[in-house]
Amino acid sequence: MVLQLSSPAFADGDPIPDQYGYTAANVNPPLAIEGVPAGTVSLALVMDDPDAVEPAGKVWGHWLVWNIDPGIELIPEDWDAAGAHEGTSDYGERGYGGPNPPNREHTYRFRLFALDSDLALDPGAEKETLEAEIEGHVLDQATLTGTYAP
Repeated sequence: MVLQLSSPAFADGDPIPDQYGYTAANVNPPLAIEGVPAGTVSLALVMDDPDAVEPAGKVWGHWLVWNIDPGIELIPEDWDAAGAHEGTSDYGERGYGGPNPPNREHTYRFRLFALDSDLALDPGAEKETLEAEIEGHVLDQATLTGTYAP
């Protein structure tokens, strides 16, 4: 089975419900995980906004979590990331920072990585550091996308 990431709150490519937005409840949506490959030691999750390049000058990082237990099947809504580590979003805050497009509807990516090791990163690390650290350790990856409009 191939690694899969989905959400009971929205289908791939569909709008992310309003309550998950930064200026609303600002809690993460629930995420279902299936097909974690054998040999996976940990999972890492990156939520970002590639449409932010034009207004922000970069792909905006919204949520970074690593050293997630590979046995997890559901990341619940408003997850406290128990047992895992959360990084610093481009809002300058640790933890989930929901969608908040400044100019038009944006597409957001939730990327899940199955890794062959735990990562030796301090909590609060930034997106570029996490992405560099997972290089060479990815066994499989899955992406879920959703849209959000101002």
